[in-house]
Amino acid sequence: MSDQLLTIEATRLDAGHVRLRLAGELDYDTAPELVAAAVDLRGDEQVLIDLTGVSLCDSSGLSALLVVHRAAGAIRLTGVGRHLQRLLDRTGLSELLAVEHAADDLRAIG
Repeated sequence: MSDQLLTIEATRLDAGHVRLRLAGELDYDTAPELVAAAVDLRGDEQVLIDLTGVSLCDSSGLSALLVVHRAAGAIRLTGVGRHLQRLLDRTGLSELLAVEHAADDLRAIG
């Protein structure tokens, strides 16, 4: 087992757009890593956060997403699984954070 609970891969897609691809657990121990990665981005970037590889997200992870949203001005989330979608819905964050679903994602969420 790896000591690293969360990996974050930042990719500049084009001018003004960056994708953060997360894999692992987004929780109390790792949420600061996401916030730190977002601090490295310029404020004028549009941030896409790909959560396809996230196996766990708790309230600290949700808080980190909110911090990144506030710092970046707006973020878009992709790869949101069923559990995370329920958390976003129950907390009202699905109305604040833009969540993009592919057709396959919508079938999986049900």
